[in-house]
Amino acid sequence: MADKKHGEMDITDQKKTFDGFVNWTKWAVIVIIAVLVFMALVNS
Repeated sequence: MADKKHGEMDITDQKKTFDGFVNWTKWAVIVIIAVLVFMALVNS
């Protein structure tokens, strides 16, 4: 079995993917809230 040391793996791609996912999710939630507010204002 190979000698493995904690923290030596290059995880830059995983960090970029996670940051992109978080950013996309943030903007999706903002758009959904904006649409719901717009719908509430139009239907009143």
